[in-house]
Amino acid sequence: MPTFNLKINNKTYSVEADMDTPLLWILRDQIDLVGTKYGCGIGQCGSCTVHIDGNAMRSCLLLVSQLEGMSITTIEGLSENGDSPVQEAWKEIDVPQCGYCQSGQIMTASAFLKRNPNPSESEIRNAMHGNICRCASYNSIEKAIKVAAKK
Repeated sequence: MPTFNLKINNKTYSVEADMDTPLLWILRDQIDLVGTKYGCGIGQCGSCTVHIDGNAMRSCLLLVSQLEGMSITTIEGLSENGDSPVQEAWKEIDVPQCGYCQSGQIMTASAFLKRNPNPSESEIRNAMHGNICRCASYNSIEKAIKVAAKK
């Protein structure tokens, strides 16, 4: 079985896996970074969103063999103490209901705000449209992103 060296949250991990193993399962099963959630397995829900070189991407669709040399950030690596502006805004607005999708929502929002620090409502909706929330917390999510943009 091949070995891959992955830079995750500024640490290098050497993992053995089949070439077509999705990053999601490497994170959860081999490295024990379980903040990244399995939702649908087909890249439609956004629960498994991580940052690859700063871009929000679905870890269920990324093959481990594609990621050597790239910087991978999970929800655990977004901030050392869970205090990134987006995470702080999420707490301030009390966004989560069941919470399952929230790590993916936060990862998508934080990558978006790095590219667009002063977004309009329609830009927020467009950026977040690919993340599904089963509890329909969309209004709270949008409000938290507006708060985070001001931080």
